[in-house]
Amino acid sequence: MTMQRRGFLNLSAAGAAGVGMSLLGTGQAGAAARAGAPTRRFAVGVRQYAWSRGSRRWTTYVYYPATGAPGGLAGRQHPRRPARFPGLRVHARLQQQPAEIPGDHPPPGGGGIHRPRPPHFANLSGQDVYNGNQSKDVSEVITRTLALNTAGDPLAGHINTAAGVGASGHSMGGMTTHGQLTAWPDARITAAVPMSCVDMGNPIPSVRAKVLFMHCDRDGTCPISSARQAYRELPAAKAFLTFRGADHSNYFGDSRTVNTFVDWMRWSLYGDTAARDRLRSDATSSTTTWESVLS
Repeated sequence: MTMQRRGFLNLSAAGAAGVGMSLLGTGQAGAAARAGAPTRRFAVGVRQYAWSRGSRRWTTYVYYPATGAPGGLAGRQHPRRPARFPGLRVHARLQQQPAEIPGDHPPPGGGGIHRPRPPHFANLSGQDVYNGNQSKDVSEVITRTLALNTAGDPLAGHINTAAGVGASGHSMGGMTTHGQLTAWPDARITAAVPMSCVDMGNPIPSVRAKVLFMHCDRDGTCPISSARQAYRELPAAKAFLTFRGADHSNYFGDSRTVNTFVDWMRWSLYGDTAARDRLRSDATSSTTTWESVLS
């Protein structure tokens, strides 16, 4: 495989997997305007929407804090919690027809933020990532989801629009996320976790996101050198979690992945400084390397 600065050739099936994003409100407000970070777990409800951007159509699943037993999936269109705080996770599946909810639902993590388990896009291609279509599609998902807060929808009035938007994805999803910080910027994104990505462009001053990279040093699909370059180019706040001796995706489900992801989002979106202070311990082990510039 030949790797150029902005190029990524000969995508494998593994490289095409795992496009997703998380959304937890919008805005660039400071911590004083944010809701306090939840201190307990919630059940997860889900709603399904058929959305499009021009001729590009997809099904989106919006997961939200719901009534019911904490830690479980409450099911389709389950009553939402009465509280108004960020806690949505959005899965957008690009395909021609609506599909059933994917079987690998992300279980809720601490504080109402769900685990990073991005879905697969049924008709995604490398071209859609490199020409910006995928980043633009995710920005459209952000727009449509935020619009639910004022639409005739059960989620209306329950999205905290002062907390910021968090985007994440793995492989092409990570590239999609990094594209929203660079070549196809979305200034609404204030927290981002590109996982196993490559460098998609130069930073854009209008996007002031806190960015956490996750990568494996033996990734043969998306070489870590390209992600490291992307990391160097970005201003603070930023961090890089390296899994040593691992490949493209075998850090999914690892407690260091989950805990670092959740605390990054709690800090970036809620202003939770205790979560920020846990990041190093979340990420540190005998097989990981943590690097950060948090201020």
